[in-house]
Amino acid sequence: MQFPKFFITLLLSVLTLAGRAQFPAGGSMPAGGFDRSKMNIGRFYGKIVDESGNGVGYAPVQLFGKTFNPATRQLKDTLWAGQLTLANGDFNLEKLPIVGDFELVVTFLGYAELRQTVTFGIKAPQMPAGGSPGGPPAGGFPGGGGFPGAGMGTASFEKDLGNIELTAATFTTEEVTVSAQASVANLAIDRKVFRVDKDLTTAGGTAQDALKNVPSLSVDLDGNVSLRNGSPQIFIDGRPTTLSLDQIPASEIESVEVITNPSAKFDAGGGAAGIVNIVLKKEKRLGYNGNLRLGGDSQLGYNLGGDLNARGGKVNLFASAMLMQNRGQGEGLTTRQNLFGNPLSNVTQASENIMQGTFANARAGVDIFLGNRNTLTFSGSYVNGRFTPSDEITTTTDSLYLDRTLSSAYTRSSEQERHFQNMGATVQFKHLFPKKGAEWTADANYNRVQFEGNGQYLTLYDTGLQSREKQEALGAGSFITLQTDFINPLSDKTKLEGGLKATIRDNENDTKNFVFSESNDLWVQFAQLSDRYQFDDDVYAAYLQLGHQQGAWGIQAGLRAESSLYRGALTDLDSSFTIAYPISLFPSAFLTRKLGDSGDQLQLAYTRRVNRPNFFQTMPFTDFSDSLNLRRGNPQLLPEFTNSVELSYQNIIAERHTLLVSAYYKQASDLITSYQFTEYSDVLDREVVITSYANGDRAAAYGVEFTLKNSFGRWLDVTTNLNVYQSDVDASNIETDLTLSRASAFLKETVQIRLPKDFTLQLNGEYRTRASFTPVTNNDPFRGPGGSPSQNTAQGYTNAYWFMDASVRKSLFKNQASLTLSVQDVFATRKIGSYTETGFFTQETSRLMNPQMVRLNFSYRFGKMDMSLFTRKNNRVNMQGTDMM
Repeated sequence: MQFPKFFITLLLSVLTLAGRAQFPAGGSMPAGGFDRSKMNIGRFYGKIVDESGNGVGYAPVQLFGKTFNPATRQLKDTLWAGQLTLANGDFNLEKLPIVGDFELVVTFLGYAELRQTVTFGIKAPQMPAGGSPGGPPAGGFPGGGGFPGAGMGTASFEKDLGNIELTAATFTTEEVTVSAQASVANLAIDRKVFRVDKDLTTAGGTAQDALKNVPSLSVDLDGNVSLRNGSPQIFIDGRPTTLSLDQIPASEIESVEVITNPSAKFDAGGGAAGIVNIVLKKEKRLGYNGNLRLGGDSQLGYNLGGDLNARGGKVNLFASAMLMQNRGQGEGLTTRQNLFGNPLSNVTQASENIMQGTFANARAGVDIFLGNRNTLTFSGSYVNGRFTPSDEITTTTDSLYLDRTLSSAYTRSSEQERHFQNMGATVQFKHLFPKKGAEWTADANYNRVQFEGNGQYLTLYDTGLQSREKQEALGAGSFITLQTDFINPLSDKTKLEGGLKATIRDNENDTKNFVFSESNDLWVQFAQLSDRYQFDDDVYAAYLQLGHQQGAWGIQAGLRAESSLYRGALTDLDSSFTIAYPISLFPSAFLTRKLGDSGDQLQLAYTRRVNRPNFFQTMPFTDFSDSLNLRRGNPQLLPEFTNSVELSYQNIIAERHTLLVSAYYKQASDLITSYQFTEYSDVLDREVVITSYANGDRAAAYGVEFTLKNSFGRWLDVTTNLNVYQSDVDASNIETDLTLSRASAFLKETVQIRLPKDFTLQLNGEYRTRASFTPVTNNDPFRGPGGSPSQNTAQGYTNAYWFMDASVRKSLFKNQASLTLSVQDVFATRKIGSYTETGFFTQETSRLMNPQMVRLNFSYRFGKMDMSLFTRKNNRVNMQGTDMM
């Protein structure tokens, strides 16, 4: 409503005289002498939009101003009003003071915080310096104003703030700050941050589906992740985890950070490939908000779950839960030509498998705000699952005699049941010092995983004979992480950081194998095929790093020190071994140059990392669990050290178009590689091939990676990732001519198209040429060596493959809900395979899992801004008043 200037001036003048008349001679104003509520007649309104101009629904909008605190006689920031935007992005803030300046604050998940000064244009008259002895200082009335009346100009009680645009979140990486140009992927020089919650094809899936679509990453059918054909560490919320990717619902993931060159602040372990950090959803909006999800797929699987966040006063609660049933079908083929033995033989294995199971995931926590500078967080998680895989493998052996070929075959069917539990707890404390940017954090993380399983196996030979076996397995492990970090800005341009960390891990496993004796009608344990072991792995670390910014140049140098102790034992054999790795130093350095005001940047990075041998690589005993692939560790293995150099250039080509180019070189010494040799086995009473591990001379990888983001208008977003690289392995110290030199390429494309009627189409495609083998990253400690793909080796490669996923989403109820239909591996081409050639055999494998699977998922969002949540309400105070905080 608009009033003529004359009436506004008259009204404010009367109120001003009335207010002054209540002051005693000394000039102070008695408590309650001025009724502030009579001035609360202003209104701000507008619309919150994203970079495409679309309304952002359910975004928290808050308006802050200054009020006078009689107790401290100081001005304090006060929340005057707040609400969640409507589904179309509109907001309306009423009953506001009409004098002084305000600050409008909008914070929403995935977007940079927006702070904007707003005013009705009414200036308050100035009081004498210092104000009244007993009253408010100059400008001390609500909204930052003093006595109303003068300086009105052309004021209005209502003001349209127009469309207020949010931009994607800004990520600070050491000295470099880069603002993204689009909302799905945010590119920084030392890391790439991808908003997984905006990926349509992950709806109803797990972290395995989420990471599969992240540029730079490749995920195989067992959930193993490769980054630039190396094995990265998998973190959750910045800490190592015992969860495997298929135990993490994609709906709980907010973003994925790909860190190719971690600084000294991060663990040095994990080899050359860096770190993949999965960031889980956790919001701190005032009031409450949440999401409910329900979905199913063409394999008769289903998922249902939700999450809830509630904040009020000094408490922030967050919780999520998911119940999921997975069903899937797959097939595999292995052909092997043996080059040793008499007679020579060819072996073919064809398999069909069905996997089904159910698991539940729950996570909850609370943030307690202990004053303005201290936050204490307690959180916990629980995962419980049961899977029942079954498969049928037909093995055909052709024995090659000089005059004839004799064939024999058998079919092995299995029915298994696996049950696992994972429980975790975290305590975190954060203290902010009065000095700007200075903070101290400390946290303790504990995870406990338990596993049990059993299997029944029936083998039918073409001769009519049969055999029955069974397996019983129990396992448990714990993972403890203790960490403390500090940040101390020495000046506006210099920052010092440091910290301490201890990682303590232990695992134990007891696997028993039995053969059924038809003559005795009982199960007989086969001790040679049983496996009972335990191991402890402790790593201790400390680091310091110093950063300095001078004009357009930024530099950061850090040094990390780590030592580790490894203890392993086969308890049945009363055999144990201990490997102690002394303190090693891991330097890192980053040099950054900003190029003009366009946002272009150049960075040179250097890091040193380590890949320590695991239990199965160091266990000095033969594993007979797979008679076709016998394995034995090497306790003399040395750690593998990697030096990495990377030159990166980011170019903001134009608004909404960004290119990141990285040229990298990685050199590894004492490369841990697998190799084969033959020996006679007393257990199997024949000559066998043993796979073991040794330190090769060296290895190198170098290449160029391009990540290009393009947004065309408001309807098309395209992200392209291309990596072309060369891999060289020299293990001639193990075996003559055991070398490999291979060029490979990796291409990944994501296209998102916004269609009319609130439809969105997304296509994800990936192509990979032949490549060197990649080590295991799956965190499941009970997979064992038989369930893992090949390690680094100069004796083969992975086959080329390509695939495409597609999905379409329809927004419903004014963007408050959505329905997503997706198809995995549209053309059934995601066939993962490998080729191995040694002096003893050549072998080719291929596997296909769940092609053309269709998922349908429904999601519903809800929420309400309520500043009084968890606090006692005073019904006499307006909901947008100052007593709400």
